Amino acid sequence: MGKPVLLHCGDDIKWNHKLYAKLSDTFDIKRSHSMGREEFKQALKDKKFGNFVAMYRPFWNTGGEMSPWNSELMFASPLQIFETHQLTYDSDLLPESCKIYASAGAGFDWVDTKALAKRGIIYCNAGAACTESVADAAIWLILSTFRAFTWSHTAARSCDPARFSDAQKNIAANTFNPNGHSLGIIGLGKIGFRIAQKAHQSFGMHILYNDIRQLPSDVEKEVDAKFYERLDDMLAVADCVLVATPFGGEAVINADQIGKMKRGSRLINIARGKLIDEDALIQALETGQLGAAGLDVHFNEPAVNKKLADMRNVEMLSHTAGASVDSHIGFERLGMENILSFFETGKAMTPVNLHFFDAQAKL
Repeated sequence: MGKPVLLHCGDDIKWNHKLYAKLSDTFDIKRSHSMGREEFKQALKDKKFGNFVAMYRPFWNTGGEMSPWNSELMFASPLQIFETHQLTYDSDLLPESCKIYASAGAGFDWVDTKALAKRGIIYCNAGAACTESVADAAIWLILSTFRAFTWSHTAARSCDPARFSDAQKNIAANTFNPNGHSLGIIGLGKIGFRIAQKAHQSFGMHILYNDIRQLPSDVEKEVDAKFYERLDDMLAVADCVLVATPFGGEAVINADQIGKMKRGSRLINIARGKLIDEDALIQALETGQLGAAGLDVHFNEPAVNKKLADMRNVEMLSHTAGASVDSHIGFERLGMENILSFFETGKAMTPVNLHFFDAQAKL
């Protein structure tokens, strides 16, 4: 028998060549490169890639032309679930042999991880690889919302002496040091915790957090974090709120939540744009309910809300918080490590949809 087949989507490997050689020794690697969605679907129908056991996408910005990954790329006909909750596999686009999909990037809102689980496929993200980069960018956004760096920056770059003087004379009356203020983090996972470490240890911020579960006490002590079981309770006292949770299908910060936030507080988003209701955010910034906002991500990317862009108390990035060579090297490596670990030990390193497998097992 030949080696099991692995489907590699997107560009060539750039950095981790020795690890890719190990992958090549273990698997017969087939390439889809960067096909369009319809071409990719036809290739699956025609079994062009064979009965592959794994899918690997090393870069978030290539090989995604066939996105979103949903049931349309898994089933040639509408998904059928019988009373036994068993799926029909006669018309699958993906071969029954496929058991794991490892992809670059931290977010996975573009992937129907539940449908993959129903199909028996573990999905692994690579968020751990960009932890440091995202945390650094989050600190920049936090600092900017406390110190009005965008106001100062744009005034200086305008080369307009009047705007320069306006910023120089008036910024001090509108800004504060983050030291001693509280940072409320929604989602204290790996990235959220690294942000907490930097904010607490370097800037002396008090860490508050809300999550689906409380961390062990020894982990909390590392950043002197206080757990809030109810999000509303944390919003009421935090000087700055940072969104660091995966997108689950609806906003976690809407007009109701913003109304419960401390007046004049700051809101940071380094997760996904659709986690915040932008219309509610604009209104809150206009009324002073929120003092400032820092956004790496946007509701309708790549289109940026012009009202927000025109506000000098809003710091913006182009969804580049995790963008660094270091992150890309890590994305590339972690995807391969996930696949190798799964077939060597039976366990992936960074799976994100195992809870859907557990839910099915209880049916």
